[in-house]
This record gives sequence, structure tokens and C-alpha cells, in this order.
Amino acid sequence: MQEALGVIETLGLATAMEAADAAVKAANVQLADYLVSGGGKVNIIFRGDVAAVKASVEAGVASASKIGQVVAQTVIPRPSEKLTTVFKKIQPKEQKA
Repeated sequence: MQEALGVIETLGLATAMEAADAAVKAANVQLADYLVSGGGKVNIIFRGDVAAVKASVEAGVASASKIGQVVAQTVIPRPSEKLTTVFKKIQPKEQKA
């Protein structure tokens, strides 16, 4: 089953770390990757089931907003396989038999 994808974009690394910490503590998600994109923006990417990703993104945004600026957030319940082939690091783990 395809895992949901959640992204939080912040201004600054400290704000991103605050968001990531709160998010992984809030629900059973995997911190898949982070991307530093110019202008001080940092994107944090989470994977997990839809409810867990939604809860983690909400918690991450709430916590990060207290210390810095959250630029954007999104939850994609069933990301296209075409998306995960472009972003190799956010591919879901292979299921163990």
C-alpha cells in the first residue's frame, strides 16, 4: 500500500528542526528527508499512513510557528509513483515478507 506523504516548509533550519521533532513525536511517521532550497527555506518530508501524517504535520506546524515562520504545508494521501521516482529519497520502504 502506498504511504501518505507530508511536507512542511519553513524559513530557517532551527524552525525546521522544531517542526520535525514535534512531528515525529506526535504520530508514527518516518522522517523521509529534508531539502534546503534557497532563501533559507527548508522542507521536511514525512511518510506514513494518512492519519499519522496529517497529525504529524499539524503538530509540526503548530510547534514551528511558535519560534519561526512556516511557509507551507501539505499532505498527499496517495502520491503518484511518478512523484516518488523523481524524489528517490522519499520512496517508501519495501515491505518485508
